[in-house]
Amino acid sequence: MQNDAVGQMLDAELFTLVGVKPDEADHIKRKSQTYFQDAARRFRQNTPSVIGMIFLAALVVFAFFGPLLVKYNYNTADLAAANSDPSAAHWFGTDELGRDMWARVWTGGRISILIGIIAALLQATIGIILGSLAGFVGGKVDEFIMRVVEFLMAFPYLVWVTLMMMVTGSGILPMIMALTLTGWLSMARLVRGQILALKNEDYVLAALSLGAGTRRIILRHMIPNMLGVIIVNMTFAIPNAIFSEAFLSFIGIGIKSPETSWGLLVSIGMKQIYTYPLRLFLPSIFISLTMLSLQLIGDGLRDALDPKLRH
Repeated sequence: MQNDAVGQMLDAELFTLVGVKPDEADHIKRKSQTYFQDAARRFRQNTPSVIGMIFLAALVVFAFFGPLLVKYNYNTADLAAANSDPSAAHWFGTDELGRDMWARVWTGGRISILIGIIAALLQATIGIILGSLAGFVGGKVDEFIMRVVEFLMAFPYLVWVTLMMMVTGSGILPMIMALTLTGWLSMARLVRGQILALKNEDYVLAALSLGAGTRRIILRHMIPNMLGVIIVNMTFAIPNAIFSEAFLSFIGIGIKSPETSWGLLVSIGMKQIYTYPLRLFLPSIFISLTMLSLQLIGDGLRDALDPKLRH
């Protein structure tokens, strides 16, 4: 009896009874969300990633529409205005041939970003197809694909790209082909590992028992379950492709004049760093901002798409 009295006293002193509201018992406090809606919500809560998204969107808008803001073509020379400083007429100044640097920088950005995005998409497509086949089919197919991957990875990435650029020549299409040549290797290995982890799951076995083919199981069941990993890998592949394009153009086997790209502009700016440093700093800053933005977005997507980090 004494213990019951003490318990009642403690309850009264330490707790406040709020009662029961039957009319609100079945009320859902927050709407149910799909996987990607929940991922988008958590991505928006990641401030650095949102800032990266804003910077990247601004860079893409300027790359595609920036040259339209001036009346000069990126490849039109005007020797009378050569080596002009930034002014109301030429916002970023002009180069040694009198070409408007504003138009050249943003046109170069358009080419660099397009090369990075297209190369990353092609790398992902090839890597997903070959990695899925290697992981799901197994046997000799897996052995063959993995031996090819190991052979290509035995040599540095830039060696293959440089050799292919020397064979195919310069230009946007040869650059994309060169970057795709070995860029799919990491995606293929990643997808193969994911397939091996998923192929024994109950829903895959159920699909097999119902007569589903390899193509349907991979496309309808496996790829959607590893889509988050694929998207994150692609966000890191795009800056790698942009950097590779910049490096190849910098050493002279990438995009060549009269075309333009950020890498080519950096290469030209290096030769004029003591007399016209702005020509080096401008494309270098935009390359750095693009890569930083994509890295921040990739980090945010990795956190948002990981089911283990849900809250």
